[in-house]
Amino acid sequence: MNILVCIKQVPASSNVRVDPVTGVLIRDGADVKMNPYDLFALEMALQLRDCFGGKVDVLTMGPPQAKDVLLEAMYMGADDGMLLTDRRFAGADVVATSYTLSQGATAMGDYDLILCGKQTTDGDTAQVGAEMAEFLGIDHATNVIRIERVTDAGLDVIVNFEQEVYNQTMEFPCLLTVEKDANVPRLPSYKKKKQVDPARVRICTLDDFADQDATHYGLSGSPTSVEKIFPPEKNDDRMKLSGTAAECADQLVALLADRRLI
Repeated sequence: MNILVCIKQVPASSNVRVDPVTGVLIRDGADVKMNPYDLFALEMALQLRDCFGGKVDVLTMGPPQAKDVLLEAMYMGADDGMLLTDRRFAGADVVATSYTLSQGATAMGDYDLILCGKQTTDGDTAQVGAEMAEFLGIDHATNVIRIERVTDAGLDVIVNFEQEVYNQTMEFPCLLTVEKDANVPRLPSYKKKKQVDPARVRICTLDDFADQDATHYGLSGSPTSVEKIFPPEKNDDRMKLSGTAAECADQLVALLADRRLI
């Protein structure tokens, strides 16, 4: 079974900067990490490979330093990786991002299964996986918490939509977005780190795609735009109440009433 996992490098803290002109996150120089949801997708892929053979490749889009997240995935056990990096990809909304990833997946080869995290912690749209599947013309399932059965033709998955949990049968090739807590992700291996050749990460630009129309990518290819984005304001105000439990409770009620919160 050949599996492709889409991963993303996201800010590691809430202290992020925003470009005042374009309204997009400034990723250069920021503390970053692998998107937490992607860890569950990667672990699911590695477990499937361990059971059924094949290979697990990883794909990401971002600035040159996003190569680090691909190497991290390879230290965990992924076979090869591809970085989609080009200034013409910058500023992409979910549609342009999904289209770029679909072009990258096509450039990497044919896969039985594509796995994505349910969503990313910097965008939280939970749309990219489904839109990527639409561009590729394959079936997809979202919020997958478990794979029940695997056959030569496809697989059965358990999907959790909060109000209900149900079984969905998929035919290969297909795409799944993986819910958190679907498994326990393994840690990167120091032994694998010493064995991995960074040259196994392939760098891909717009010039490597079948569709090289720049208007389909980045800001130019984004049908939506952000009117305004800003980091949340931090409120460090603190107040200490003293006295017995009953006195503190009375003070708290009076404070909330004075601020018209109750």
